[in-house]
Amino acid sequence: MPSLDLSASSIELTRAICDIPSVSDDEQTLADAITEAVSGLAHLDVYRDGDTIVARTDTGKAQRVVIAGHIDTVPLNDNLPTRFIEVDGQPMLWGRGTVDMKAGVAVQLKLAAELVDPRVDITWMWYDHEEVAADLNGLTRLAKTRPDLFAGDFAILGEPSNADIEGGCNGNIRAIVRTAGVRAHSARAWIGENAIHKVAPILMRLSEYRPKTVAVDGLDYREGLNAVRIAGGIAGNVIPDACEVEVNYRFAPNKNADDAESHMRDVFAGFDLEVIDVSEGARPGLDAPLAQEFIAAVGGVPRPKYGWTDVARFSALGVPAVNYGPGDPHLAHHDNEQVPLSQIESVERGLRAWLSNP
Repeated sequence: MPSLDLSASSIELTRAICDIPSVSDDEQTLADAITEAVSGLAHLDVYRDGDTIVARTDTGKAQRVVIAGHIDTVPLNDNLPTRFIEVDGQPMLWGRGTVDMKAGVAVQLKLAAELVDPRVDITWMWYDHEEVAADLNGLTRLAKTRPDLFAGDFAILGEPSNADIEGGCNGNIRAIVRTAGVRAHSARAWIGENAIHKVAPILMRLSEYRPKTVAVDGLDYREGLNAVRIAGGIAGNVIPDACEVEVNYRFAPNKNADDAESHMRDVFAGFDLEVIDVSEGARPGLDAPLAQEFIAAVGGVPRPKYGWTDVARFSALGVPAVNYGPGDPHLAHHDNEQVPLSQIESVERGLRAWLSNP
C-alpha cells in the first residue's frame, strides 16, 4: 500500500497524492493511505466511513472550523504520473488531480499533522465520490450516519480558486425538455410528425436567452442557461416520434431550487419539462465573524464561485462556507491540469497564519 509522508513539503505531498490514482469509485487505496497517515497523530480523533475520513481536534476551543476536500478525480487520460514543468517561467506541477483538488487536500493533510494546538478546533474531512451523482457523495452518506461531525461555526472547501477566496456558489439544475411526434417511414414523411424538427423553438429560446449577473451579498454571480445534450431518432429511414433536449441552468444563490425550476418552466412554457437533478446554491457567508477574520488573515478581495461546490451542503446546515484552494478552476477536469507551485505554498501560508495560535 502506498504511504504518505506528512512531514514532506506540501508540494511533494501533492505529487504523492496525485500519483495514487483515485478516479471516482476507486478511492480506497488513497483513502487507506490517508487513514494510515493521520491515525498515528495523537492530537486527532479519526473516524472513517467508507472512503471518507474525518480527523478532529478536541481542545475545548470556543469555536470550530470544518475544512474539507474530496479525494476523487475524473477519469485519467494519459495524465499520470505527475511531472514538474515550467510555463512562462513559472514552476508548475502537471497531472490529473493537481487542480481538482489534490493540491488542496495535500495542504490540508500537512496542516492537520502540524497544527497540534490551533486557535480554533478543526474538523478535517477528506471524502469520496464528489465528481459523480450527489447521492454517492461521501458527505451525503456522512450527513446521514454522523450529522454531528458537520457542526461548526465556519467551513472551508479546498476547491481550486487560484489561491483566492471564492464565496458561496451558484445553484445547479438540469431538466429534460421533450417533444413528441408520429413515427413514419422517411420515404413517406408526410404521414408522420418529426419530433426533432419540433425542438427548433426550444433552441431558439435558448439562443435568444440573455443570462443575468446577480449581485448577492456584494458578489456578482453570473448565471447561465444552456442546452447540453440532444437525443432523438431511431434509424436513418424513420421519422422520429420523440426528442429530448437536456438543459442546464446555473442560478445565482439569491434563488432557491423552486425559484430556478419555476424560471425554467416559464422559459419553456408550452413544452413538457422534467427536472432530473437539482442542487441548491450557497450565499457567500462572508459577513460571519470568522469569515471576516479569515479574509483579513489571507488578504485579497473575495470573488464569487460560479461552479457548484459542497459549500452548499454546509450553507444548508447554517454553516457559512467559502472555497479556498490552489489551482485555476478553468483547468478543473482539463486533460492539461497543472497547478502553480506558488499557489500551493500560498494557500498553506494563508491557512497556517489564520489557524495558528498567536
